Amino acid sequence: MEGTLGVRARGLVKDYGQGRARRRVLDGAALDVARGELVAVVGRSGSGKSTLLHLIGALDRPQAGSIEVGGERLDGRPERELTRLRRVLIGFIFQSFHLVPELTGEENVLLPARLPGAPAGALHRGRDLIRRLGLADAAARAPRELSGGEQQRLAVARALVCDPPLLLADEPTGNLDAESGELVLALLRTAADAGHAVVLVTHEAAATATADRVVRLREGRLEG
Repeated sequence: MEGTLGVRARGLVKDYGQGRARRRVLDGAALDVARGELVAVVGRSGSGKSTLLHLIGALDRPQAGSIEVGGERLDGRPERELTRLRRVLIGFIFQSFHLVPELTGEENVLLPARLPGAPAGALHRGRDLIRRLGLADAAARAPRELSGGEQQRLAVARALVCDPPLLLADEPTGNLDAESGELVLALLRTAADAGHAVVLVTHEAAATATADRVVRLREGRLEG
């Protein structure tokens, strides 16, 4: 899989606000990330890093530009199709974990595998991920009973359940201690080495050190 593109974005434009308060956050941003590659996106606070992830992850729509993930064009698709494509093409990891509090760790990991359109074998893959990531104890408990590191590792496993070509991580170590952060970064590195395209938004030196490439978002465009 390495060498094929996980994501190709061209000419992304995104404004926020109205009238005089209108501000252009992305102004022609472009990004290619190959499967098997981990790319870190850095930039000052408010530069649009999270906005970029939301666009290429089909959580928001650009005003202009094209986005292709795993060979599928996302821009211009109706919302129903985007919902289906997100399930199979994109895995998300957020700083605040976003685990469902009423579910156990295992139920959280397996949730995408139980949704319509999930690929065959996703349930087995999820249980195998729990075993390989040493999360058997955490899998039986509710998120509130777990450490931040355990919750984020479960979130990584959940993001990988459907074996998506693209993995997006928005400050995934921001709420973790140094040791837990290192474990999560190692999981992202392993995911890239296994053939996923990984885009990591971060401001931490340890995170950029594990990347194959670092790009900087400046004045609405990506450099590097």
